[in-house]
Amino acid sequence: MSSRMAGAALLRHLGPRLFAAEPAVSGLAARGAMPAAARILPARMASTAAEAAREDAGSKQHGSAGGTEKQEEEAAGGQSKKAIVSYWGIEPPKLVKADGTEWRWPCFRPWDTYTSDTSIDVKKHHEPTTLPDKAAYLLVKSLRVPMDLFFQRRHASHALLLETVAAVPGMVGGMLLHLRSLRRFEHSGGWIRALLEEAENERMHLMTFLEVTQPRWWERALVLAAQGAFFNAYFVGYLVSPKFAHRVVGYLEEEAVHSYTEYLKDLEAGVIDNTPAPAIAIDYWRLPADARLKDVVTVVRADEAHHRDVNHFASDIHYQGMKLKDSPAPLGYH
Repeated sequence: MSSRMAGAALLRHLGPRLFAAEPAVSGLAARGAMPAAARILPARMASTAAEAAREDAGSKQHGSAGGTEKQEEEAAGGQSKKAIVSYWGIEPPKLVKADGTEWRWPCFRPWDTYTSDTSIDVKKHHEPTTLPDKAAYLLVKSLRVPMDLFFQRRHASHALLLETVAAVPGMVGGMLLHLRSLRRFEHSGGWIRALLEEAENERMHLMTFLEVTQPRWWERALVLAAQGAFFNAYFVGYLVSPKFAHRVVGYLEEEAVHSYTEYLKDLEAGVIDNTPAPAIAIDYWRLPADARLKDVVTVVRADEAHHRDVNHFASDIHYQGMKLKDSPAPLGYH
């Protein structure tokens, strides 16, 4: 009797769920393949199906919105217009060029651009007389031989490696002068900024030539090794003798002027195609819209000549028994 009563009670509880009309749901239920769990717990499964339907609709709506955003980005030249949401309330300024078009370069601003002074003496040379100067000159000359053998007439690839090294001294010198200024509670005479300007200018050379050619994997490996070795060597050298370090950079820049002069000769002779100038170069150096690669190499060579003069001048200051802070730095002298 007790078992019959228990069976009747169980039937009263499960009967409505097993035999009641099932709610209309999509998917497996519509095809008559609803799982057993759905037959026992139809309300729970119905809510899950409804939630899945809502998620699917939401994903479709998000996909549609994402497609619209992507089309807007492509219409705007491929640059993302999506605002950065931040608690700190920092909003990037909306900059425009002189012609009213939007400024497209986040790596530098319109006030960082300039017109290069190309009236330079490409044959200017500091004749080494002292032992440190002769050592610096021989060191640079010894580095030039393997570079010429490795790159030969591949000037764009040579420029890539050259700029990855040339951008190091200004950053190292500026950093050490910065620490010295903090440590000794003294001004730098503007030399911190001047050296950091030089490093940034060299980096912009690199960004420009990346639009001309791309480094191969072994060139990337060479850059990695050269930068690691040169940074540490120059750091120690600047700590030991700033006048020697600046002299080395002066001779490096002389070699850079020579390398870009050879680049120009091949462009003029037609050995290398005089392609249109990269857009980043046109905006950075304020070149005409129809500028060519030859114009870019010309202004880059002028920059290197100015860096040559600044570093030889810095070394001369030390040789005359003074410190850099004793002589105003040539700020903006590209």
